[in-house]
This record gives sequence, C-alpha cells and structure tokens, in this order.
Amino acid sequence: MRKRDEAVDISGHAVREKAAVTVQELCIDAAGLVDAADELKSSEGRMQMAYARRVRQGQIELRYLVGDGKGKPFTIWKCPVEDKPIPSLSRMFPMMSWYENEISDLFGIEFADHPDRRSLLFENVPSIVAPFNPDAVPKRGDASRQEGHKLPLLEGAGSDVQRLPFGPVRADVVESAEFLFFYVGEQILHYHPQLFFKHRGMEKRFEGLTIQAGAVMAERVSGVGTIAHALAYCQAVEAAAGCEVPTRGRCLRVLLAEMERVYNHLHYFGNLADATTLKVGQAEGRLLEEQAKQLNAQLTGSRFLRSVLVPGGLRRDLYPEGWLASKLEGLRKAAARYIELLESTDSFLDRLFTNGVLQRKVAFDQGATGPVERASGLDRDLRRDHCYAAYDTVPLTVPIQTAGDAHARFKVRVAELDASIVMIQRILLLLKEGPVHSDCVPAADTFGLGWAESPRGTLFYAVHIDEHGRLGRVKIKSPSFSNWRVFPFTVHDSNMMDYAINEASFGLTIAGCDR
Repeated sequence: MRKRDEAVDISGHAVREKAAVTVQELCIDAAGLVDAADELKSSEGRMQMAYARRVRQGQIELRYLVGDGKGKPFTIWKCPVEDKPIPSLSRMFPMMSWYENEISDLFGIEFADHPDRRSLLFENVPSIVAPFNPDAVPKRGDASRQEGHKLPLLEGAGSDVQRLPFGPVRADVVESAEFLFFYVGEQILHYHPQLFFKHRGMEKRFEGLTIQAGAVMAERVSGVGTIAHALAYCQAVEAAAGCEVPTRGRCLRVLLAEMERVYNHLHYFGNLADATTLKVGQAEGRLLEEQAKQLNAQLTGSRFLRSVLVPGGLRRDLYPEGWLASKLEGLRKAAARYIELLESTDSFLDRLFTNGVLQRKVAFDQGATGPVERASGLDRDLRRDHCYAAYDTVPLTVPIQTAGDAHARFKVRVAELDASIVMIQRILLLLKEGPVHSDCVPAADTFGLGWAESPRGTLFYAVHIDEHGRLGRVKIKSPSFSNWRVFPFTVHDSNMMDYAINEASFGLTIAGCDR
C-alpha cells in the first residue's frame, strides 16, 4: 500500500503531513503471540480487531489488527493455525474476548485459557457447524461450550434475584435483541445482551462478488452507516489496487461522511429526548433529522446517501455549490436552538447526569469507540489520527468529555454536530472542479485495509481479493460491535428506571453488530 506525497489542501496550500496509509504485516506463530501482545501493551498500543480466514483447504490464518498510536501505521499480525492450541489474548486485552469467540463460532478454532467460552453468535443455536470452515469438526457439543447457553444466576445473590428476559421482539420498530436482566426490586445486579438473532451472514455474502458489487453490499450492512461502510470498503479496495482518488472525489467523500454524521446525531438527540419522556423534544429532533435527510436526497437522490461511492471515487459528480451552504446554515441555527431547549430542561438533564458511567480504564480495556470513548476521556479519532479522504484539509475538532456518563456522551455529540457543519462549510468554500473517479482494478491475490470514523466510531474493512480478481474474505469491524461489548459494564449495579436512557445515550445499532 502506497504512501501519499505531501498533502495539499483544495485551495492549493500545503497543510500538515497526512499520516501514512501503509499497513505493515508481521508473521507471528502461536507460541509468540503472548510475547508480542505483552510488548504491545507495555508500549500502550491497542488491539483493533482479530479475524480468521481460510487460506486454502485445511489451512486457516489468524489476523490481528494492531494500532501503535496516532499517526503510526497499523500493523497486522499473521498467525497460522496449526495443531497447537492458540493462546487467548483476552486476559491481557479484555476486548479480544468477543473477537476470539466470534472466530471460534465461525471457524471452529479454540483458544486456550479463554476466560469466557460461551458461544457468541450462536448462543441460542448450539448445534451450528462453523460456517466459514467446512474442514472444522463440530465442537458445539462440548460441555465447556454448552455451559455457555445456560447463564446462571449470580453466585450467592440469594433467592430474591429475579430473571427478566426482554425481547427479542420489543416495542416500536427497534431491532431484534434479547436482554437478560438479573435484578432485585429496581436494582440491576447483572445484565446480559443476546444480540445475534438475524444471522444475515453479510461477511459471507461478499465472497465471490465483483469489486463493484461489493460497494453495494457494504452500503447495506447498516443502513444508517451507508457512507461510512462504503467508504471504508472502497478505501480498502483502493489500498489493494494502489489507486489514487482525485482531489474533488476525496473532498466530496468528506462532505458526504459529515452529512451522514449530521443526521445520525440529530436522530440521536430525538431518541434521547424520547427516552427521557420529552415527546415534543422527540418530535423536534426527528423533524430536524428529516430535514437533514431531505438535503441528502436533494444532493444525491438518496436520503441515506446510497449509490454514490465506488472504488476509485464517486459514481458521478455532485454539485452542492450555490445552495447547500445556506440550507445547512438554516439547519445549524434550528439545531442550536433545539439543543439550547434540551439543555435548559431540568427533567432532561437530571436523567443524564451520573447515568451509565463508563470509566476511562473500562472504556480502553473493553474497546469502546467513537463518542462513547471520547466521553470517557479517550482522545481518539481516525479522521485525525489516521487521515483519509481529505480530512487533512479541513478544520477538525475532536471534542472530549471526562465524566463518562450519559450527559457526557450527549455533550460530545452536540459538539460533533457543530464541528461537522463547520467542516462541510469549509469543503463548500474551497471545492474546485475536477474529476471524481479514477480507475481502480486490484490485482488478484491482493489485500487492502480501509477505515472510517463513522458517527458511532471506528470502522474497518479488511478486504482480500481472490485469485480470480473477485472478493474473497471481507472482514468488517463495526463500532457497534465494540460498544455493545462495553455497554453492559454501565448497566451492572444500575437502576431499572435508568436503563432505557442509558441505552439511548450509547447510540447503538444492532445491524452494525449482528452482521
């Protein structure tokens, strides 16, 4: 993967150097994984995700994506799966627990000394054979795995503890999930989400598709993250092909990504107002969200910004000059007035302060991302730390809060909404004519990594091109997969009456997690 030359902004002036987009690959055998992880932790690096792929019949390869810090290239550890057991890294990096369980479910690989051996994807379907590895011997009947399907009451909690399974069909039009509450009175002692009911098999459906068809599929992984998913996918393919997106195309990608952030945050405010029983506040937030979506439709023909991005740039040029800036300014003023009303409503604020506190260490250890981690004091944002598209040419503010509660998560999104509109206005002022697409044809047997900072956090696509030039293994690391992992830590020992508000404050989606 190629490193770009010195960045030049769209007005022609030199700007800060863009972070290298190269990704280093390092081969590590199973015996060396623990030592490598220990060295990473001592240097304050962070695991980003892990996945497996079938290299050929009878041969599986584990791949760990590692981040060494802001501006530094990502590293991929490649570990062949042999007869020896694979050591679990979950005790060293707790966030790895879900990734290792996911690999076990999809490929039939077991991890030695794993702290939680429950099935993740097939918790309610224990007889499923590993769908990504036809060579795997079914192991779901093992007692150690089977015990995970019976979540016992907390030891020593007493006979007063009640168990409440809520879902998977819930009120309104929310996505399918079942939540297990163990509680006494109104106090939640323990909370366990069961999310993986749909089994859409999105990653499996990429296999064998053409490069162009893959962009259409990426847009449908999570509808409210259309641009983020398509952008991460396209950038992965572009990295594999070594192609360069024209300047206008890169700038329009930033504009589209921030337009997506705007309507997502407006939806978030309306949903949070609804959770705090402010029905007028909910209606106002949804109205503003709809107005933002109508701007999307006027710009692209799609309220969800679909069918615009392709590897190499955009399918067609967009023309926001002359009209979008004034309409965005009107939306900004209306949103500012709406936020002001929310922040002056005591019954709204009282339900947010100290609700669902996520400690900074827990956020880091369990892999929180996006506004959730930034509300707990972690200063991370891919748009700044690992620049892509044209983010090095626009003013980028990364708001941070430290309280870690629902109010802090709300405040981060308030600041991000304003920052997104500022970035869009900057793009509109400096946008120049030019092409928006270049040829992008990756060679056979190549690999690319792409990323985007979605409205909910870090999103990665690891794309492997097969020997026929079509898609092989496509791995998606979505922000909601990370934040659903974190969320229960804010629910344990909390109050039933605060649960809905806490969940709304995380801004989670299930489609982004249950792929």
